[in-house]
Amino acid sequence: MKGRKPTLDNVVPMRGDAPKPVPEPHDLMSDGAKKVWQELAPELVRMDRLKPHYEHMFVAYCESASDVIELTSNIVLEGRTYTVATRNGVQQKKTANWQARQDALANMRQLGALFGLSPVDDARLATGGQGDLFEELLRGIRGGN
Repeated sequence: MKGRKPTLDNVVPMRGDAPKPVPEPHDLMSDGAKKVWQELAPELVRMDRLKPHYEHMFVAYCESASDVIELTSNIVLEGRTYTVATRNGVQQKKTANWQARQDALANMRQLGALFGLSPVDDARLATGGQGDLFEELLRGIRGGN
């Protein structure tokens, strides 16, 4: 073909190919949570899982993820347990950082499931979750309507 070869800057993308805008992290988020947002939000937007009415729930996920990261670094520096002398002898107890991290991990798992942030939850959301199975069972009971 004669002429100059096309470059990507003069190709007009089709409507469905245009990238969706990624919302900015909320102002009141911690710095660590903003980093989590910037890392995950573009992919969630691409998969159509971060709609405006879900943003506050995603903020909570980002804060939990940030807490897990911060508390893990505290545990690495300070240790997981401490020693206490009691009337029953010397005992090892878990630090407050360890318990706080367990709580943050539980929040992360629970909130992450809503956005498909684990392989199991991703597969569940990709296939329509239990709603499709429920509808199939109802059709079977009704006689295939």
